[in-house]
Amino acid sequence: MSYKILVVDDEPNNLRVLERLFRHDYEVITAESGEEALRLLSEHDAALVITDQRMPNMTGVELLKRTADIRPQMVRIILTGYTDVETLVEAINSGLVYKYVTKPWDNEELSLTVNRALEHYETNKGRHELEMMNQRLTTRMREIHELAAVD
Repeated sequence: MSYKILVVDDEPNNLRVLERLFRHDYEVITAESGEEALRLLSEHDAALVITDQRMPNMTGVELLKRTADIRPQMVRIILTGYTDVETLVEAINSGLVYKYVTKPWDNEELSLTVNRALEHYETNKGRHELEMMNQRLTTRMREIHELAAVD
């Protein structure tokens, strides 16, 4: 299965490196800001977002908070060269961040993390589909029960 990955970083060099790292296995979409990333997410069904934490106008955590409503099943990875522990812990504990990766990253480790994140995406997507099916069946059973009670 081919996945779309959104990479967000205000440093064009990082975008190019990450795009080259993943372009053979995934469709990679890049954005240089949180605002651009949100616009792209309204057009693309990305399975995964990898974002830098420190960017002008919108931090990575702020971006991830806003993406949770747009793409709830999307898995989120944050890259940081700085350790803002309190912010990262809050984001991880709230379920916004699947994993954070420190800069400079190791390409092999990041690739493995992305593979695991996409497995996590598939699990979440499957669970969500089952929950939706269960809700539809429950509603249908209630309708059948109500119809049977009318007779």
